[in-house]
Amino acid sequence: MSERDVKRLLASVPVDDDAEERAWELVRSVYAEHEPTVVHRRRQSIVLVAAGAAILAAALSPPGRAVVNAVRRSIGIERATPALFRLPAAGRLLVSGPGGAWVVAADGSKRLLGAYPQASWSPHGLYVVGAQTNELATMEPNGKIHWTLARPQIRFPRWSGTHTDTRIAYLTTSRLHVVGGDGRGDIDAEGLPAAALVAPAWRPSATDLHVLAYVTTRGRVTVLNPDRGNVWWVSDGFSGPRALVWSPNGTRLVLAARDKVVVFDGRTGRARTVHVAGVRAIAFAPDGRLALLRGHGVLLLDGSQVRTLFTAPGLFAGLAWSPDGRWLLTGLPGADQWVFLQTAGAHRVLAVSHIRSQFRGAATLDGWIG
Repeated sequence: MSERDVKRLLASVPVDDDAEERAWELVRSVYAEHEPTVVHRRRQSIVLVAAGAAILAAALSPPGRAVVNAVRRSIGIERATPALFRLPAAGRLLVSGPGGAWVVAADGSKRLLGAYPQASWSPHGLYVVGAQTNELATMEPNGKIHWTLARPQIRFPRWSGTHTDTRIAYLTTSRLHVVGGDGRGDIDAEGLPAAALVAPAWRPSATDLHVLAYVTTRGRVTVLNPDRGNVWWVSDGFSGPRALVWSPNGTRLVLAARDKVVVFDGRTGRARTVHVAGVRAIAFAPDGRLALLRGHGVLLLDGSQVRTLFTAPGLFAGLAWSPDGRWLLTGLPGADQWVFLQTAGAHRVLAVSHIRSQFRGAATLDGWIG
């Protein structure tokens, strides 16, 4: 099948009001990635429906595989390197997915830590916490296990604290848990409202005061001190919560919801709303700049102003800032690529292909640390 035939195939796909949602569900299930969102309705609907059809066809025949390659070329970045030879900035990258949790060094070397489809760094990058369905485990970046904890349906492990006093928050089904960094004192927050499927977020702090934020199933952001059991504040409810993150100085807490981004005062809970719909991921740079991921675009939020940093024909997934704040990493699952965006200086764009084969499946970005 020629590329001209592929274009005719794409152009012939009918579009309706719900096409993008059905198509994205198909692509998401195949790539096992966090869901990005939609921007340009007609163009995206056509591309996604064709991409889903191509993925299924690839499992059946060589002509189907040719369709996949053509679709990837249409939504990916040209002149991408065939493998991750090195990171464009210093530090180590943590990724996870069906192929396990991996640490990537600045020189591009990779180490598989184990069969953990979810993972996150400890506060200073000394350790990693990984999660399987019914097991939480902490380990060194070389994979040496320190301790494990059996709990049902573990999701979203997040580690915070100082060099000497840390806590790990995680969810089991709809319940929030907090356990010490040494594996002791697991607390089941049964007296609190059930948690939505959004990763909890620890406030950055140089003190032993641990402050945690999570989103309830009613879309309310709740900020509390889990050691003392006291709740600082609870927000109004917001529909479609998707991501929650603190600013590096701990003064702001940001929620991405279905049709808006909400910026809270970290201490009082006072909210300011930015009307930007469809944001699926958010990430703060070390200097406080806030990146947003929305469908085909990577955006930067400055006060109430939103500007586009980069766009591509495909849908993005995941965000991770380099430790020096000069590079922003995101993924194009449909093209099987990672994209490094230089946010200062020459504003270069570097792309890497064949991510799935390098990490034995889809790879979620869990943090780029010094």
